[in-house]
Amino acid sequence: MHTGSCLCGAVSFKVQGSIPKASSCHCTKCRKATGHYEAGVDVKKSAVTISGEANLTWYFSSENVRRGFCSTCGSPMFFDPPAADWIGLMLGAFDGPTDTRIAEHIFVGSKGDYYEICDGAPQYNTVPGQP
Repeated sequence: MHTGSCLCGAVSFKVQGSIPKASSCHCTKCRKATGHYEAGVDVKKSAVTISGEANLTWYFSSENVRRGFCSTCGSPMFFDPPAADWIGLMLGAFDGPTDTRIAEHIFVGSKGDYYEICDGAPQYNTVPGQP
């Protein structure tokens, strides 16, 4: 089991099972939502338990996706397409080792000009497998 929380601890989560390979999204929305680029993992919703939901605020950043953050400290935590069976968890919210690595970078054409991607993971201008 893996656990995570926001900065103040008002919102937390537990994940049953192993953590899959991670991805980093460099799109403008993810950069604005996190203050840099987003690094996260997508897990089955059935494997995640969220606590402190009274302190969790959801913001629809598009018609199909909402982002969850702590309404007390503002920590970004979740990327949730409500119609999907998975939810994205921000890697920085995990409490301990995740035993995962960044496997790919997406929307690199929108990345900020103040950093370079140097980890050797594949880079894509979209999400692989989507137009």
